[in-house]
Amino acid sequence: MRLAVIILTHNEEHHIEACIQSASFADEILVIDDMSTDRTAELAQSLGARVVTHSLAGDFAGQRNFALMQTDADWVLYVDADERVNEGTEAELRRIMAADVRAVYEIKRINVVFGQRMCCGGHRPDYPRRFFPRDAVHWTGLVHERAESELPVRRMGGSLLHHTYESWEQYFQKFNQYTTLMAERQHREGRHASFLKILLDPPFAFFRYYILQCGFLDGRIGFILAMFHGFYTMAKYVKLHDLTMNGDRNVYEDRHI
Repeated sequence: MRLAVIILTHNEEHHIEACIQSASFADEILVIDDMSTDRTAELAQSLGARVVTHSLAGDFAGQRNFALMQTDADWVLYVDADERVNEGTEAELRRIMAADVRAVYEIKRINVVFGQRMCCGGHRPDYPRRFFPRDAVHWTGLVHERAESELPVRRMGGSLLHHTYESWEQYFQKFNQYTTLMAERQHREGRHASFLKILLDPPFAFFRYYILQCGFLDGRIGFILAMFHGFYTMAKYVKLHDLTMNGDRNVYEDRHI
């Protein structure tokens, strides 16, 4: 049984070395690089990874599905460039592979935000589906993509350490990218954002993160991130409303040509 660790990258020279080193136990490390303009590909190759260049084009699920076609390994583990495979995880992966217990495995991911490990709120530890037989999964979704499979879903031991945000510039870059992608997805699904939704959903988003999910236990950064999640929700719906209005105007103009 061969194990491939798959890493998707775009300008990740700051993270790629530590990521690959944490996964050096794999039989193959495959980097799918989204046209990086920094030293990501060079550094990955110097550490023995196989690098395949392929444009992301905003489709995260498509990129992950493309990666599955670039290896013949029996099992695959997806690791993002800003993640590290923690000690003890290799033994768990090998145990599952040796037993050939075919399933889609969730793995604990511990989020680190501005150097602080988060225990609660929107950045509390989560359990993404990352480890499975290569031929058993298909990814769906442009953003917040999800692994779909007919196999049962199980939770494995081991964990990943996720260095989520390290600068506010990075935070707001992703903030803008993801609010746009979410608005575009909802627009394609025919959804709309009323003014009432724009008015009421953001404060509830803050309440959910900060109170219901105990974000206050993460201290000052927990409060700040909960506030920004409210703004994230507002930005997403404002962009959706703008797409809806522009679309309606285009239709109106087309009828008068």
